Amino acid sequence: MSCEQYIAKSFSKHNSQLIDYMNDLIEDYQRQGYVLTVRQLYYQLVARDVIENTLQSYKRTANLINDAKLAGHMDWDAIEDRTREFLTNPHWDAGSSILRSAAQSYGQDMWANQETRVFVVIEKEALIGVLTGTCRKWDVPILAARGYPSGSVLRGFAEEHLLPALYVGQRVRVLHLGDHDPSGIDMTRDLIERLSLFTRHEMDDSDLDRIALTMDQIDEIKPPENPAKSTDSRFAAYRRQYGTSSWELDALSPQYLNDLLEGHIEDNVDLGAWAEKSAEVDAVRNDLRHLARSQEEKEARS
Repeated sequence: MSCEQYIAKSFSKHNSQLIDYMNDLIEDYQRQGYVLTVRQLYYQLVARDVIENTLQSYKRTANLINDAKLAGHMDWDAIEDRTREFLTNPHWDAGSSILRSAAQSYGQDMWANQETRVFVVIEKEALIGVLTGTCRKWDVPILAARGYPSGSVLRGFAEEHLLPALYVGQRVRVLHLGDHDPSGIDMTRDLIERLSLFTRHEMDDSDLDRIALTMDQIDEIKPPENPAKSTDSRFAAYRRQYGTSSWELDALSPQYLNDLLEGHIEDNVDLGAWAEKSAEVDAVRNDLRHLARSQEEKEARS
């Protein structure tokens, strides 16, 4: 916990109760292994009818979270900003330490002996951290598209990941997650068209599967809705099909998103081939752990 007080600030009874409610909500998600962004926390409050779903409400909530952290009423580490991080070099206190770390992190391409190779593309960079654990578990690359990705980003994705898989006869399966709004829906079409261009392979929804957000999920979960942006050039086509409401991916709980993603990944995995690869990885990790123990003994004698 990191609740150091930097400023002295008093809160109204209503805001104090809201801070307490947010802290309880944060702790509940932490027990599940998740750290929320401000936007995710906001949507959890909206979904529980604690606050209204408006731009002003979001700004008030974000400001209250910031003030609560500064005043020592909220854990700084409980809310994550996944878009701004310092990049630092790794450091080690001994040779045995890096060997143990190497043993822990050693891995092979778990999809090399699979018939299908899976990738994840998510519209929002802020949600990368929510899905990182599942993607690491299944050795699945994940791309934060940040809306419509540039041609250079998609060409690099095609050349570094999709084409090598296609060349060796693997089927590619791109799982796409985005907002349900005029641009978010159109991004799926755009990805299919431009990845088809860069791979020279006619991709369709069997190659690129939009797994969220869908109307079926919206009907099931009933996340908070927002008015679709009428200034979006795709608004008219969207309105004809879906109406004037839109929904954000952030409104889905981290557990729901991970369960959804893991289910789609597992649908494409040959578990027998996966077990063979896992055994190879474990054998190398055991060798590295043996080297680490030998190095530790040498360091203890010196």
